[in-house]
Amino acid sequence: MSTETLDLVDSHCHLDRLNLDAYQGDFQALMAATRADGVGTMLCIGVDLETFPRVREMAETQPEVFATVGVHPLYKDVHEPDAAELIGLADHPRVVGIGETGLDYFYAKEQREWQQKRFVEHIRAARDTGLPLVVHTRGAKDDTLALLREHGEGRVRGVLHCFTEDRDMAEQAIELGFYISISGIVTFRNAEALRETVAALPVERLLIETDAPWLAPVPYRGKPNEPRFVAKVAECVAQLKGLPVAELARITRNNFFQLFNKAVP
Repeated sequence: MSTETLDLVDSHCHLDRLNLDAYQGDFQALMAATRADGVGTMLCIGVDLETFPRVREMAETQPEVFATVGVHPLYKDVHEPDAAELIGLADHPRVVGIGETGLDYFYAKEQREWQQKRFVEHIRAARDTGLPLVVHTRGAKDDTLALLREHGEGRVRGVLHCFTEDRDMAEQAIELGFYISISGIVTFRNAEALRETVAALPVERLLIETDAPWLAPVPYRGKPNEPRFVAKVAECVAQLKGLPVAELARITRNNFFQLFNKAVP
C-alpha cells in the first residue's frame, strides 16, 4: 500500500535537530517530503529550556507539528526547571505535553539523585496541568514506576517513549494509564525481545515514533533519521500485530490524539 493513503503520526521526534543535508538545508522541503510519505502529524519534543523557544516556534509555524516542554534526564548542565516553570511554559495552545523527562541509569547510573529530583518536578507539572508525560526510561524500571505511582497520585498519564525495557514494565505502565511508543529499534536484527513484547501488548496502547534524527529504522539504519521513516516502524509493528499497515496507522493515530487530547487534528 502506498504511504500516501496513510495518515501516520510520528509521536516523538526532534525537528529542531534534524540533518537537512539531503534537502540542501531546506526545512520546508523536508516537511513536504514527510507529508508526501503519509505523515500528517508530528510531536516535536523539548529536551531543555534553552532550545525550547525553537521547538515551540516550529509548532507555531507548522500546522502538522505540536510540541512538548521538558528537560531530558541526560542533560545535566542546563537550567533546572521546577514544576511551576514547566506549567507556565506549557500554557500555550501548541504545547501538548510535559517532557522529555525520566530516568536513565544506563548512561548515568551514578547520577540517580538529581535525575529523580528533576523527574519528580515533571511528574508534578503533568499532574497539575493534566497534560501527558513523555518518559525516557532506560535501566531504571523500578524507580521509574515507583516515582510515577508516588508523585503521580493516580492522576498522571503519558507515554514511555522509545521503549526497550521488558514486557512486565510495559504492562505495569499500561495499568498506570500510560502508552508504549515503539521506535525504529523494533526493526533492528538484535531486537527480537522487543518484537516479542510488542506482539504481546494491546494495540490500543501503542504509539509509533522515529526519535529522529536518531535510531533510523531498517533499511535506513546508519543514516540520519527523519519523521517520514515512521512508515517503516508502522510496517514492522503492523506485521507483528497481524494488521494491515493502514489499520495500524489508524489505530496509532487515534491513540495519539486520545492521549495528547490538547492537540487538535
